[in-house]
Amino acid sequence: MRCTRRLFAVALTAVLLTACTPAAPPGTTPPDTSPVLPAPSSPTGTASVAPTTPLDPVSMAALQATSHRGSRLRLGAVRESTAAYTSFDVTYRSTSGRRSLVISGVLNIPTGPGPFPAVVLAHGYIDPAVYASGQGMTRERTVLASRGYIALHVDYRGHAGSSDDPRPARDLRLGYSADVIAAVKALRAARAVPLDDDRVALMGRSMGGGVVMKALIAAPGLVRAASLWASVSSLEGENFNHFVRRDGDSRAAAIVEAHGLPEDQPAFWQAVSARPYLSAITEPVLIVHGRFDDTCPPRWARATQDAMRLAGVDSTLEWYDDGHAFGPAFTAAMDRTIRYFDSQL
Repeated sequence: MRCTRRLFAVALTAVLLTACTPAAPPGTTPPDTSPVLPAPSSPTGTASVAPTTPLDPVSMAALQATSHRGSRLRLGAVRESTAAYTSFDVTYRSTSGRRSLVISGVLNIPTGPGPFPAVVLAHGYIDPAVYASGQGMTRERTVLASRGYIALHVDYRGHAGSSDDPRPARDLRLGYSADVIAAVKALRAARAVPLDDDRVALMGRSMGGGVVMKALIAAPGLVRAASLWASVSSLEGENFNHFVRRDGDSRAAAIVEAHGLPEDQPAFWQAVSARPYLSAITEPVLIVHGRFDDTCPPRWARATQDAMRLAGVDSTLEWYDDGHAFGPAFTAAMDRTIRYFDSQL
């Protein structure tokens, strides 16, 4: 495998020629009132729920039970070439069970022979109607590649050049986690990419933090570490009430019609949440959150950290004096995150 990695220089040349173009949280933060639940566990210690026949396809149990595969990562046009890295448009196959979709993305590869460690990026919410490939984590992708990490930004199904999401409204974006799992597997299978197979991490911000949590639960052992930036709640009922319910739009109506409200169908909303299944996570997790985040409340980060500790997850919560988008503290937070990946990978 390592010998085939040396072919990267030849492959990269061909593509270039054809592409013409820690302090404690503030005391003023409201206390968390959401439940911190012990994660249900099986005799083997992995998360599970009481068996049902068949499994509700919109559930963490179904995501765990499904086979997720990634393949056919293809380098496309060169987006940018610098002294530190080259950025490519890419596509790959995300296959869950019998359903296979094409997912687009952006791949930054550091300059040099490698092999390099890698971080797969899960971006936050941007309306798919206006989303552009690679949008949402451009800064993170650039910094990681400049510091010697391959960075693969996943567009998700229904975004940019990806296949349409077959169930966009009612699956509560579980398919996004499947696409992230597939991205790791497709990256490992791509012989033209100089990847150190054993040194891969996940990083998600905002909505992408929830996507990453569920990917870690569904595919324990897939990567070596993960980081959640300004993440959404690990309880889907909180996310629905905070982001979707108050909008009263067609997506909110479709979700309520399919699944009911959190207060009316608590079993469903727990079963589709990450929190009751956190004990399945085997990777260390760094949580990064701003004290002044008014999009994803700081109490969510604290509650998730408490639940992870209760579930036995090796997790660390770092606070910064910043808001949701991370402006002044971005560089310090990225430095901390890269040091964390360096130590874990």
